[in-house]
Amino acid sequence: MKPYVFIDRPIPGEAEAHIAGHCDYSIWDRKEPVPPETLREQLSRANGLLTSGRRIDAGFLEAAPMLKAVSTISVGYNHFDTAAMKARGVIGTHTPDVLNETVADLVFALILSAARRIPELDRYVKDGLWKPADNEKLFGVDVHHASLGIIGMGRIGDAIARRAKFGFGMNVSYFNRSRRESAEREYGAVRMSLDELLRTSDFVLLMTPLTPETTRMIGRDQFRMMKESAIFINASRGPTVDEEALTEALREGWIRAAGLDVFEREPVSPDNPLLELPNVVTVPHIGSATARTRFDMAMLAARNLVLAVTGGTPPNVVPELAD
Repeated sequence: MKPYVFIDRPIPGEAEAHIAGHCDYSIWDRKEPVPPETLREQLSRANGLLTSGRRIDAGFLEAAPMLKAVSTISVGYNHFDTAAMKARGVIGTHTPDVLNETVADLVFALILSAARRIPELDRYVKDGLWKPADNEKLFGVDVHHASLGIIGMGRIGDAIARRAKFGFGMNVSYFNRSRRESAEREYGAVRMSLDELLRTSDFVLLMTPLTPETTRMIGRDQFRMMKESAIFINASRGPTVDEEALTEALREGWIRAAGLDVFEREPVSPDNPLLELPNVVTVPHIGSATARTRFDMAMLAARNLVLAVTGGTPPNVVPELAD
């Protein structure tokens, strides 16, 4: 008898076909969220779940007595209550690595956009404000040969450091729990304390996962440490930053500018004061948002799920559930 899995969102046909070749399944192939009654019915008999960002906690697991595995189409898995999953013996998998280069591209788009004021000056031109004598009014800052401090030097951080070093001649430093000797050897990256990195970097990039330890790890004290000319980039998770402190830092000139792919609340509220500031570049959590990368993520998630529910060993079990 084949395992039964539920897919709670539309996925590429190839990923669906891979699951169909190994499992019985149902799929919610509409854009609107699964109705609660449909989800409850599916969970009552599902051995596996393919999802993206759905909160998996003790209450959810109570409604899924036969569940063996949850596969998320994301590299982040802070929506997994790993303690509850471990207590129930439920495997959780994610999709790391396939999005590294795509996210690194987006980070550099934010760096360049904030440094050269691209969105602000795009609007300046389109609003008919450009005058022949503007000159210094249009100045930005150089990215090449500046210093980049990366907080959270994982695989995506490595891809960013490679672009920084060989594409822009930047001096790279990093703060990480463990030493990254390969980054030091290949990119000349220098490991620093968090305080030293904040004080010395022209660009401060936050790339940590969201954990209890990293929640609001960048707040008023940290922004005060940065150079007044510093540009802050967040492409990790919104709650890693105290947004009220960031707003104050930008308004009061503690730092020069910011580039944000993530927010404390998503979608971001229209009345979020960050949206009113001309020195903030904002995009709607699009780090991995290319057709090719999202396809690869869905395929990896499908392979992870099939292996997990058919007795195999998926390669991408989240670390807290790997033993």
